[in-house]
Amino acid sequence: MKNTLIVLLLATTSVLMAGTKGIKVIYGEDNRVDVMDSTNNMFVELSQSTAAMIPSSDLRAQTNGEVQIRSKTLQSSMRVCSTERFANQPTAANCSGFLVGENLLVTAGHCIRSQRDCSSNDWVFDYKLESKNQSGISVDKNSVYKCKRIISQKLSNWDKDDYALIELDRKVTDRRVLDFRRKGKVAKGADLVVIGHPSGLPTKIADGAKVRSLKGKFFVANLDTYGGNSGSAVFDANTGVIEGILVRGETDYISRGGCRVSNEVSDDAGRGEDVTYILNIPELSNL
Repeated sequence: MKNTLIVLLLATTSVLMAGTKGIKVIYGEDNRVDVMDSTNNMFVELSQSTAAMIPSSDLRAQTNGEVQIRSKTLQSSMRVCSTERFANQPTAANCSGFLVGENLLVTAGHCIRSQRDCSSNDWVFDYKLESKNQSGISVDKNSVYKCKRIISQKLSNWDKDDYALIELDRKVTDRRVLDFRRKGKVAKGADLVVIGHPSGLPTKIADGAKVRSLKGKFFVANLDTYGGNSGSAVFDANTGVIEGILVRGETDYISRGGCRVSNEVSDDAGRGEDVTYILNIPELSNL
């Protein structure tokens, strides 16, 4: 995509560049909400099993058993206008991921390309806001996991397949393993919800989307997603079953009056957001 370089220039590490490679957009109404503002109990429960990929160097262990997450605000890191939604929230996440086994997590292939990427980033559950006007986020140390190894990874320029399955350093015992499609394909027009970290923000839930079209290795939908959402779980909004992995999309922000605002198009306009079929990961068939 022509505008990808705009976001890449804002990145400070090679992994952050990977996480923002497929930049995204708002379709119709901006459906993103913080977990604390969601009125859908199923979505809230699903969000507990999604995680943020955060550089290990940005995490600071505290004496009280918590881990402090260091980050710039969205306004500072992305040069967005002060009126932009979530402008004062932190932007620590490079990518998103989700739990498919006791110690197995799925993300986008362009987020984890090498063992170096695996080793230099942690996976943080509960990276979310608990109250309005919250300036920083700390999580319990037990919510932070290391990437032990890459089990399977694909990033293809030819067929656009894009996924990674990684092993965490220990089992996750305090939240559910997510359900995912095991056969067949999602239907055109199906209702969708995506949960992840747009622009690196604390967990956002965005529903109100539908499948536009089905391609060979991915499907296209009008999801409200941004860089940082790469690796987010895309669920059937009615059943909570994972249909795929958010990997690519339309331009994120556009310039306006010396700062930047979200790129907004109508629900049926724009290129759409690309979602890798969850069934593309062969190892999941054995779970």
